[in-house]
Amino acid sequence: MSARYGVVGWPVAHSRSPLIHNYWLQEAGIDAVYEAVAVPPEANFRAKLEELRGQGFAGVNVTIPHKEAAYAAVDTHDEAAALLGAVNTILLTGGKISGHNTDGRGFIDSLSSARDWTSGPALVLGAGGAARAIVGALLAAGLADIRVCNRTRARAEAVAALADKPEDTGFVRVFDWGARERAAEAATLLVNTTSLGMQGSPALDMGLDTLAAKATVADIVYVPPETDLLARARSQGHMPVNGLGMLVHQAAHAFDLWFGQHPAFDNVLRDRLHRDLGAA
Repeated sequence: MSARYGVVGWPVAHSRSPLIHNYWLQEAGIDAVYEAVAVPPEANFRAKLEELRGQGFAGVNVTIPHKEAAYAAVDTHDEAAALLGAVNTILLTGGKISGHNTDGRGFIDSLSSARDWTSGPALVLGAGGAARAIVGALLAAGLADIRVCNRTRARAEAVAALADKPEDTGFVRVFDWGARERAAEAATLLVNTTSLGMQGSPALDMGLDTLAAKATVADIVYVPPETDLLARARSQGHMPVNGLGMLVHQAAHAFDLWFGQHPAFDNVLRDRLHRDLGAA
């Protein structure tokens, strides 16, 4: 019987994780299947993990709205999960259930072909789970000036608190939403983690003139593949990066945790994802 893996969330039918992981499993010749598993928000998450383990699942990814519940449900955490208080990858084999967070590493990997985004300030828009993961990864990468801007200042301040050492608190500064263009001054990296620009949502209302010349502008949205923000960034000579890279690269780190091999984001997978997204 094939080993089982999957992604748990609510809703989860839209997830591209099965397409990604089943492609890699086939390429690697691994006898396993990857499935989408709908788990409602009110579920007892630990009990669900035990149920899945009993059904032959060896590992799962976790998506909205369960990442914090997953953190509370597992027995052990890696460093990234402990920093963020959130888990997106779980190993169900062995005696203890272990939780990991690969979102931040996936985001950093998605910038691998971008210009030198580490040379200046970074501005992160939003204060949800993705923003926390990205700010945590930027801190780990050694960025000296990170700015967070969100409609609710208290949530932005919670993200800024990820600079956990007293001497590090100056690394992350909070700006009010109305000051987002001022917060972008001389930034070499702008990251939109909000839903603004997503299919069915309004575009992000923000000028890009205060960014550093040829900055990297990243949007974690991947439907549509090019948001209004990325189109404007491209037209002004900046480097646009959409959310597809983060999605795939965080999945690659999860795959590595489960199988001990790091799969590639090759052109075949890229084309399959683009076709699937175009049909959405």
